[in-house]
Amino acid sequence: MSLPVCDFPTARFVASPNHNERLGVSGPDMIILHYTGMPTAAGALDWLCREESQVSSHYFVHEDGWVDQLVAEDRRAWHAGKSVWKTETDINSRSIGIEIANAGHPGGLPDYPAIQIAAVVELCRFCVKRWSIPPERVLAHSDIAPVRKVDPGENFPWKNLYENGVGHWVEPAPVGGGRYFQRGDKGQPVEAVQGMLSLYGYGLEVTGEFCDKTHGVVEAFQRHFRPSQVDGIADISTLDTLHRLLGSLPQFTR
Repeated sequence: MSLPVCDFPTARFVASPNHNERLGVSGPDMIILHYTGMPTAAGALDWLCREESQVSSHYFVHEDGWVDQLVAEDRRAWHAGKSVWKTETDINSRSIGIEIANAGHPGGLPDYPAIQIAAVVELCRFCVKRWSIPPERVLAHSDIAPVRKVDPGENFPWKNLYENGVGHWVEPAPVGGGRYFQRGDKGQPVEAVQGMLSLYGYGLEVTGEFCDKTHGVVEAFQRHFRPSQVDGIADISTLDTLHRLLGSLPQFTR
């Protein structure tokens, strides 16, 4: 039996059995970026293509920039797991999942090769154009599953992607002094922090208590948008960066 034709023209199809129909959507409106977190690309690709793993992605980007397609874009790949963004909980049904070969935190956070990032940019630009995906919906696995997931990690070059037309970004405010909020803090200022994170899209209940979940969501935000210091503390740098990101969203700039 012949393999399906790749959606991304320069990809090679390496079929994974782990997919099903998208549910309740006409097509994807998000891109979720992952790292593989395994010692070798070959081992990670093999795992994503094994039925017993029950995981997959639409695309797999090797260190040398080669792209494999594992699941057709009109199918629901199993990459996001238990996750949430805005009010949406079936992220698999509404996203394109891209696995990037990198050992990640288990392997000491190695750098992503420039040729690999160039391939990720090209692939994302293709998917964004094909499906009209908004910049602010190109996200990390850690954004949609904070605490549970940390990929693609604080070393991932989100600024590079933005400068090449992919994703949402503002220059992070410098880390410095000033007031901050952390675990155990309570009150209206904490509600405001939680409210801003929730408004951006993070799955966080506004309780007024800086709980472990809030700490984890702040870490996820920092990992993506203020990666120079990922500590889960909502300091002035974090809050200023978040405020400017919100202000640059289309609904606030019309």
